[in-house]
Amino acid sequence: MSAKERVYEKFLDGTLDGKHIDTICKILSIPYREKKRLEGLLHELCKEEKIYKTNDGCFGTAEGLGLIRGKIVGNERGFAFLVPDDKEKYPNDFFIPRKGLCGAYHEDEVLAELVYATSDGETRDEVRVVKILSRGFTQIVGTFRRDRRAGYLYPDDKRYFSEIYIPLSDCFQIKNGVKAVAKITSYPCGRSPGGEIVEVLGDEDDFFAEELSIIRSYNLREEFPERVEKEARAVSARGITVEDLQNRRDFRDKLIVTIDGEDTRDIDDAISLEKVDGDYLLGVHIADVSHYVQPRSALDTEAFERGTSVYFPDRVLPMLPRPLSNGICSLNEGEDRLTLSCLMRIDANGKVKESEIVESVVRSAYKMTYTEVTKILDGDKETQDKYALVKDTVHLFAELTRILQAKRSKKGSIALDVKEAKILFDKETNEITIPDYERAFSYQIIEAFMVLANETVAEYMCGIETPFIYRVHEKPTEEKAVAFRAFAQTLGLTARFNATDVKPYDYQNLLNGAKDLPVYPVLNRVMLRSMQKARYSPQNAGHFGLASECYCHFTSPIRRYPDLCIHRIIKEVLNGKYAEAVEKYADFVDAAAKRSSERERRAADAERDVDDLYKTMYMSERIGEQYPAVISGVTSFGLFAELPFAVEGFIPLESLRGVFTYDADKFRLYNGKTSYTIGEEVFVEVTDVDFYRRRTELRLIKKSTEA
Repeated sequence: MSAKERVYEKFLDGTLDGKHIDTICKILSIPYREKKRLEGLLHELCKEEKIYKTNDGCFGTAEGLGLIRGKIVGNERGFAFLVPDDKEKYPNDFFIPRKGLCGAYHEDEVLAELVYATSDGETRDEVRVVKILSRGFTQIVGTFRRDRRAGYLYPDDKRYFSEIYIPLSDCFQIKNGVKAVAKITSYPCGRSPGGEIVEVLGDEDDFFAEELSIIRSYNLREEFPERVEKEARAVSARGITVEDLQNRRDFRDKLIVTIDGEDTRDIDDAISLEKVDGDYLLGVHIADVSHYVQPRSALDTEAFERGTSVYFPDRVLPMLPRPLSNGICSLNEGEDRLTLSCLMRIDANGKVKESEIVESVVRSAYKMTYTEVTKILDGDKETQDKYALVKDTVHLFAELTRILQAKRSKKGSIALDVKEAKILFDKETNEITIPDYERAFSYQIIEAFMVLANETVAEYMCGIETPFIYRVHEKPTEEKAVAFRAFAQTLGLTARFNATDVKPYDYQNLLNGAKDLPVYPVLNRVMLRSMQKARYSPQNAGHFGLASECYCHFTSPIRRYPDLCIHRIIKEVLNGKYAEAVEKYADFVDAAAKRSSERERRAADAERDVDDLYKTMYMSERIGEQYPAVISGVTSFGLFAELPFAVEGFIPLESLRGVFTYDADKFRLYNGKTSYTIGEEVFVEVTDVDFYRRRTELRLIKKSTEA
């Protein structure tokens, strides 16, 4: 055993953890003249990341030093926060002052040490970075500026609080003020990161350059590598063979339909429904993407990296190439398609009496839209004549949906009604439209059937204890539940639930009690913010929002990687390979769940930012127009108000008459007899838009109660 290995063993058994080099010399009985050799061994171990050195010169393993692994979240003012990886052990984030960052930036993965108060030895909620494990950004998007000495890229994301230095020799041909992408090439000690411009996106005031900068800033993949496209074309060209149909249940003679939006091209799911002896026989048929995307193939590697499709008003960044997503995998009308079907026998009370998951082949009879289904249910004769063969089944869809909704409501499922702006973009005219918010009952049909299939599949797989990816949604934290309860009480609502153990029906009862009140939309939004974010996990923890004990995502394998992954596991089990599934996926489900959760959050953030950009452009053409609105947020610096088409605007404090006091507990601004509170109805005028913040600015005209 070498000297380095012997020293490392002493760290592993705790003998040397947290000790300064002089103390280590004494413990190991190393004479002073050998100190430099020991120092070399310790630095070698640090370089190999077997041990670490703290800011005050102590050495030890990560565990022995109590180091916390996490991700940096920066702030434009130069400080940051550490979000720990282990949220069970460290539920709260830690503050990092500028001097404690030690060269770390926003999104970097680091190890950090707790800061101790010198007087009493107790820890603060503060840490210092000990080791930068990986950099969060290799490329960054921003605005390029140049002076006589050098060029600088100023990041769009202000949480990355340093500009990127570009040598003048590398950027003298680049126009001042353009949006650009810089590759970070160096991290000099005590200075701004160095870089080089790798792509110019367009002028600073170019709308589409701004959208592209958002896409680039989230490192989203627009194009597929050629090897992936080639594999997709080959798989698609093969079509469906006789061998593919072996051992599959044939449902091509069944009346099966798809229901989607008018512009949907990647159709994951189809449904069938019959009523036999008072029971409903529901079939949810999902594209068998796993038949075409094999593990560790180029397609699979790319899908794992992307994690999800990303949807913008003017484009889609699909998880899979279009020969698959819009072609051979999509359940297109009149075409044979391979599927994985969840068959359920449901009684008149909405209980699943029997269920079965089978590999299958289907042929969709109709590609229906939500609009057409709504018209059938509303009695539109022209649409009913067009779909004469399926109109009775559509009414049966509605009948079962109401039964399932009633059953889920009894369980306490939280039916949030949060308005979401539907942004439409015409590529020919570049016209943006945002129609009034509407969520037709036809959407609820597909939602009810997909939720039931997801739950049924999850319960089956949980019961046989195979490795799996669950969709989990934990109950709100006590802190958030207390804050939400206080908020609901300020609205005059009865909220007496136990914040330490809040139940889904506690939230459901609050919503039902406010159904006909003006505060209802705001209550929905604040309730949503009080909840934890749903995520993927290899361990089942239930789904709070759906009041479900066991849930997964099974129904969208074209656009979500977790669905694709669990399809593979399900098929292994169906084909009698339970032991192989356990061996193959025991470790992988953990990595896939973590990656998929990260990619889902990234996609959601990117979609929100791009939507905000489109909303800002849309409202820029409506300056001077007046609208009814509801106060959706109250801060010390102004009010937020939501317009009828789900666009939120800001009313600056200085635009209100008089001096106002902010009451954080009651979410209101008040001034003598005048007060403004969340949920109040008002009239506003659009005064300006702020493209930098992607925000609409409003002027308060009056409260709705005023003459």
